[in-house]
Amino acid sequence: MTKPILTIENLSIVFSSPDEADIEAVRQVDLTLTPGKTLALVGESGCGKSVTARAILRLLDANAKIPHGKILFAPEGAAVTDIAQLKQDSLPLRAIRGNQIAMIFQEPMSSLSPVHTIGDQIDEMMTIHEGLNHKRARERTVALLDQVGIPGPRERASAYPFELSGGLRQRAMIAMALACTPQVLIADEPTTALDVTTQAQILDLLRQLQADFGMAMLFITHDLGVVAEIADEVAVMYLGDVVEQGDVFDVFARPSHPYTQALMSSIPKMARKADRVRLNPIKGTVPAPKERPQGCAFTSRCPHAFEPCQTIRPERTDMGNGHHARCHLLTRTPAAEEMA
Repeated sequence: MTKPILTIENLSIVFSSPDEADIEAVRQVDLTLTPGKTLALVGESGCGKSVTARAILRLLDANAKIPHGKILFAPEGAAVTDIAQLKQDSLPLRAIRGNQIAMIFQEPMSSLSPVHTIGDQIDEMMTIHEGLNHKRARERTVALLDQVGIPGPRERASAYPFELSGGLRQRAMIAMALACTPQVLIADEPTTALDVTTQAQILDLLRQLQADFGMAMLFITHDLGVVAEIADEVAVMYLGDVVEQGDVFDVFARPSHPYTQALMSSIPKMARKADRVRLNPIKGTVPAPKERPQGCAFTSRCPHAFEPCQTIRPERTDMGNGHHARCHLLTRTPAAEEMA
């Protein structure tokens, strides 16, 4: 069995405020990334997906801290590094960030510099991390732009971000992330703002690049259709908690947490006019992080909630085949039935 290259253990992320108590945005998350495999992190907007991903590269805001937890990076043939313990902008962290672990950000126009050409921004990755001169870096940049499917790669390398379409900017972001052949690739909703045709092309491209380079990939999305197409494993996140995780086919076939079940049932279904039914949305709204229940994060919206859900955080229940979920219903006893 392939050894994990990145392991997140018991990771919590807290944001501090001068006027209010600290807010726990991510609570005791455990994730594992394996070379050649894709883990999809899914959930509603604001559930902590992007914050978790940014913590891996220590790209958190100044008021964020990691009170406890480990981010263990274990590249083949090298010592294990706990990224959570590295000092911000230290040399060991800078050697990992963008080089061994790279990230495709959600919105290219806010991630790419508007005053530098696409080529200069990709060249910089290789000159900093690999010490290449400008000429060699530019040749590799052109080759990368060609590899990710950008037409006229040499001319596009001299273009500014605003001169490219949304799909081409996203491909340029992918080329930048791949500049140093990373071992782990984090893709933060890379297809959200794209039309369905371009979205399909980007997903095909990511699958092919992963096969070529053998990367481990963390794919962040709220689209379960994309998850089914690209992921090997899926972790379902709600209000900073990973409530269910396992093989993507197993989780989709037998969702065990009420939140996962609600997500699956809220997907629009193709049907004949006579068989159409109303969309089944998840009732209620996500509570503010500072109003998180002490127990299960989904308590306020769960139709099956009973007394322990409000006060006791569920333990992970093994559903078999590496599939597990955090829900009191899975361990409900006759005594608990009487309490409900």
